[in-house]
Formats: sequence, structure tokens, C-alpha cells
Amino acid sequence: MISIHGKGVSTGVAGGPLYFYRRAQGTLRRYNVEDRGAEWQRFKDAQAKAIEQLGELAEKAREEAGDEAAMLFETHQLMAEDLDYEEAIESGIKEEGKNAEAVVTDVAVMFAEMFASMDDTYMQARAADVKDVSSRIIDILSGVVQGGIDSDVPVILASDDLAPSETVQLDKAKILGFITSGGSGSSHTAILARTMGIPAIIGVGDQLKSEYEGREVIIDGGTGSIVIDPDEATKEHLMAKRAQILKHQAMLNELKGKENITKDGKTVRIYCNIGSVEDVHTVLENDGGGIGLFRSEFLYLNCDDYPTEEYQFAAYKKVLSDMEGREVVIRTLDIGADKQIDYFQLPKEENPAMGNRALRICLNRPEIFRTQLRALYRASAFGHLCIMFPMVTSVWEVKEAKKMCEQVKKELDEEGIPYDEDVQVGIMIETPAAAIMSDRLAKEVDFFSCGTNDLTQYTLACDRQNNDLGRFFNSHHPAVLRLLKMVADNAHANGIWVGICGELGADLELTETFLSIGIDELSVSPRSVLPLRQKVLNTTVADCRDRLIADLLSDQITI
Repeated sequence: MISIHGKGVSTGVAGGPLYFYRRAQGTLRRYNVEDRGAEWQRFKDAQAKAIEQLGELAEKAREEAGDEAAMLFETHQLMAEDLDYEEAIESGIKEEGKNAEAVVTDVAVMFAEMFASMDDTYMQARAADVKDVSSRIIDILSGVVQGGIDSDVPVILASDDLAPSETVQLDKAKILGFITSGGSGSSHTAILARTMGIPAIIGVGDQLKSEYEGREVIIDGGTGSIVIDPDEATKEHLMAKRAQILKHQAMLNELKGKENITKDGKTVRIYCNIGSVEDVHTVLENDGGGIGLFRSEFLYLNCDDYPTEEYQFAAYKKVLSDMEGREVVIRTLDIGADKQIDYFQLPKEENPAMGNRALRICLNRPEIFRTQLRALYRASAFGHLCIMFPMVTSVWEVKEAKKMCEQVKKELDEEGIPYDEDVQVGIMIETPAAAIMSDRLAKEVDFFSCGTNDLTQYTLACDRQNNDLGRFFNSHHPAVLRLLKMVADNAHANGIWVGICGELGADLELTETFLSIGIDELSVSPRSVLPLRQKVLNTTVADCRDRLIADLLSDQITI
């Protein structure tokens, strides 16, 4: 039996085989082949598998976001078996004797350049399609696993850490828990684990060895404990703990349908944070009152080129329709920093967390922003939509973004396309500048939602992705909490509501503080809804307000 420890960032106990995430190497091999007929058959097998995968993706997209979303993958299927494309590859293999990976790469470049040079915008768009299809075929030829997991059974997934673009493509049905050598409590791996309601442990460093793969492992996301090849006594103990956790969850399920009201009558809205259309069912399953943060950037991360208006519209419409009139707050594109997308071709920055990201990209590249806003407003006709702008630092940015909204609404009016004229527009408070200027910003918007991960990072000058900083990244720091109180006071003074959509919203040690300073909405991972509701139901705000506010102002609140 081998025991390892890390930092637990998503509670729960899970056991299963250990599996290391497979990542593409990115190195293209070029060589001449002797058996050209066998090499051609190798391509044909990879082509058939790619077409099969694309068909499965089309069906999944149709179920989650409708026919128009499925069309992207169906177009890719047609491209994969295009006769001209196939003949060019056949020539490279049979006549020139090159290996299939090299030929597909070269043909993809040739076809992409040909499409891009055409005058017709539809044909220009096919350049991205041929690149995407070719990349899929090359991955199959190279043995790269789509989604990073090649296992017939669910696994405990181990990796260094996972980028947002990688978490999007994971086959979540095959994951029992996460272990990462690096990462942080606010990394996308940790956020995904909390959304899925499975245990996750970060920061194990080099303690996991490749020879452990396939061996039985049990992880405890509450304590950060990892046991490889557990003995019977350890297995019995941890499985008993798992049973207790499930029993507690069953007890929490009895709170479904109840209102979020404290003992002395204060009501708070408990909403959910999600990153994909398929996450909506977990919101409903856990009785979330609405969606306080839909991370729209994951639609972009899941594409190999800019998602079209129709693709986005189908996804937003699906979310709003499935939520059946409950409030849905969709954050506009928030990439940059730790969320990089190749096709945006953003220049490398020394400090991307403070660089060209989020709303700054949208204002600098209005054609991207306009496409998303059109999709959002069109979808608003199918539910209760709120639009939220991230990474705000000044009033002029908000005015520019609102001006874009008005232009889009005018276009839709002229085209006779319906939309909800009462869509609320809000901003994320995640910079000290926005918090300090919240008295003026409140006059421009309908609501605030505080992104505590970045607010803590920028307030404390402490990289939230750097797990080595440990105790220095203190989200309970009085400076952060004072800013939240300032924001709440300024919101209410101007008649707008204020929420928290950062991970701190689920911190039960701070629930009383948030209720005391007047937070109206807490948006958390779906699995945190019922524990948070239980805490609210057992709280008397009047008994703790004076003490908490005094502590807050006197620098006494600690971890």
C-alpha cells in the first residue's frame, strides 16, 4: 500500500483504476513507406474512424443544442470524404510514397490556402473545416486519444494539470475523480470536479509514478489523501466514509423545493455556475434556482474556429429553454490569461492575467463581440436572460459595451427578429478598480456579480494559479471582504442587486458574512446548492451581523 498526500479541492471519496491523461505530442513524423497499399489502407481506416467520431459528435450536439449545432460536425463529415481531398491524399501516399500523417498535413495546408483565397465567404469558412478534419485524422493515425482517455471503465484521472480547452473535451462519464501534480483550488480542473460533484486532489508534485497506472487507487477529496493498492482495512474505512457522505447527500436531498430563507426571514437566491449546455441537468437535479454564471467561453474553446452566430444561438437557446423561465446569467466571452485559444492568435504576453483579455478583446475586436451579442439577444426570446460583461475596470468600457448592445438590438428590430426587450445587463466585479468605482458603475447596469477568484488575485497581487503561494492567497483576507461590502453597499444605494459567482460563494465559513453585508445572490457549483441552502436555513442574520461587521472593519476575520 502506498500513501500520497495533496490538497483536496473537491470533497468526496472515490475508488478505481489510476489513469494518466494522454496528451498529443505535437511532433509530426515524416518518412517514406515501403508498402504503399498498406499505408493507404491505414489512412482509409483512420478516415472511417474520424467520420464515425464526427457522427457521434453531431448526435450529441443535436441533443444538447439543436440541429444547427449538429450541422458543423455533419459538414466536417462531408469534408472528410470529399473526393478531391481524398484523391490528393491517395496521390501523396501511392505515387510519392510518403507516410499518411505527412500527406494529410500537406494536403490540409494546400486545401486551406485554396479555400481562404476564394472570394465567397462560405468557401473561405471551409478552410477551418479542412484543418479541423485533417487534425482529427492525424490524431487517429498518430494514436492520440480524443478526449485524453482511452479506457473502457471509469478511472481516477491523473495529470500535471488540465487546460480549459482540454477539460471541455473530456469524456466526463469516464471520470471518477481527479489528481493533479500542480494546479490550484481555482484551476479549471478543480472547478470542473466541483461541477461534476466528484473528488479532486491537486498539488501532489512528483509523488505519482508512471508505474502506478492501472493500479487500484482510492482518493479522499476532503483530506487530500491518495491510497494506491489499499489494504482491506484502509479500503473498508474509506468506503465506509463514502457511504456516510452519500447518506448525508440523501439527507440534503430532502431540502429540495425549500426556499432559501434564514431563521429571521432574509432570503438569498442560490444559483449555479456552469460551463456547458450539458451542465444544465445538474442545475435542475440539484434544485438550483437559476444560473448565475454560464461561462460562454467554453463554446469557443470547443471549436477550432470562431463559433458562428447560429452555433452560439442554438446553445444559448437550449440553456434558456431547458431552464424554463428561471434566470440565466450568461457571461460574454472571457478568454486570455489562463484560457488561450489558438485561432484568436493573441500575441504572447509577459503578464497575460493583466493583458488583452475578456471585455478588452471584445471591445478591440467588435466583430467577435457583435456575433455573440446577436446570438444572445436572439436567444433571449426563449427564456429569462441576463448578459454580464467580465473584467471591467472603468465606466467607459461599460458604456461602450452597452452601445454595442443597442446597435445589435436595432439590427434585430430592422430584421424583424424577436428578442426580449427587458434583458438585464450587468458586470462582474473582479478588479479592485471596479469595486472602488462601484458607486458610479451601479448607475450604468442592472446588477453586479463578484468574481472572487480574480478579485482576490488582483487585490492581493497573488497569482491564483500558483499553488506554491499557499497561505498568501487568502480569499478570506479582510481587504477582499471589505471590497465586497463596499460593492454591496453601492449596489443597494443605487437600487440594483449584487451576487457572488466566484468559488468563495460556496464557502460555508463565509455564508453568514455574505448575508450580513447584503449579498442578494450566491452562484455556486451545482453540488454546493443544497449544503449552502442548509447553512442559510440554520442562520439568524440579526444575531451575527453586528459581530461580523465589527470583525470585518477591525481586521479580525481570518481563515
